[in-house]
Amino acid sequence: MIGPCSAAFGSESLMPLVATLIAGPDGPVLDDNTVASAGLGYDVAAEWLAPGVAVDLVVETRSANTLEADLRHRLAGLPVDIVVQPLERRRKKLLVADMDSTVITVECIDVLAARAGIGERVADITARTVRGELDFDSSLRERVALLAGTPVSALEDAWRDDVSLAAGARTLVATMRSHGALTALISGGFTWFTERVAKAVGFDLHRANRLDIADGRLVGTVEEPVLGRDAKEALLRGLIRQHGLDIADTLAVGDGANDIAMLKVAGLGVAFRGVEAARKAAPARIEHGDLTALLYLQGYRRDEFVDAGA
Repeated sequence: MIGPCSAAFGSESLMPLVATLIAGPDGPVLDDNTVASAGLGYDVAAEWLAPGVAVDLVVETRSANTLEADLRHRLAGLPVDIVVQPLERRRKKLLVADMDSTVITVECIDVLAARAGIGERVADITARTVRGELDFDSSLRERVALLAGTPVSALEDAWRDDVSLAAGARTLVATMRSHGALTALISGGFTWFTERVAKAVGFDLHRANRLDIADGRLVGTVEEPVLGRDAKEALLRGLIRQHGLDIADTLAVGDGANDIAMLKVAGLGVAFRGVEAARKAAPARIEHGDLTALLYLQGYRRDEFVDAGA
């Protein structure tokens, strides 16, 4: 037990919460002194999930928001992610993940545009869309129209040379699947890429927009309707119904404004190195750790991980 029980919280309506601290890979590791300073003022039970990397602090208090704000204040300046959530039902049965800038490190449409010689023009539209400044559906149609005439070989070159998996992606999916979870890649990007990423990472299924292709070149359109913000939420809800799950048993992760609806609906929605709009809207955010942070958030210990490369 670390630190005295805070009288400020009293003894009424206390609820068990868990605050997970996760160190960034390039910063100072967590240690007992850091945990002690984080726990001052609370009656805390600490359980290490990975020595020096991730630790659970179990606290009984009235307010998750107050606890999180207090911990962020105490650990300000350290490259440590902090997520506070109910202690019960942490291990999720469904993972729904965005692809671009989440499971992979790039925006596929931007690397395609760069190969087509219109990289800056498209990248600016993409950035504004991800921030939530432009309507996603209209923006996607506009950007795809600019790619009309691009040979399919450009997609193949981009996949081979430009697309990299985010650190921890394979381990996240492999570990959750090994414990019976369903994993879905749901993207506002393109099936040409989600098919390959889903196979490389190990997702059970994928959904995205389908590019229209004729004579080996992009036509400049996608099949309607566009899979955007509302469609992501609808697909999440559909998977919940289809597999008889409870919303509390779901985890969603993404980085952009297009992901906000599904992040807010899921049992645990995580903005992963997200734009400001996503960080503000999501119940949880990861800024320093890699995608294995989502396993620590579910209470997985490092020795339970299924290592799968990335």
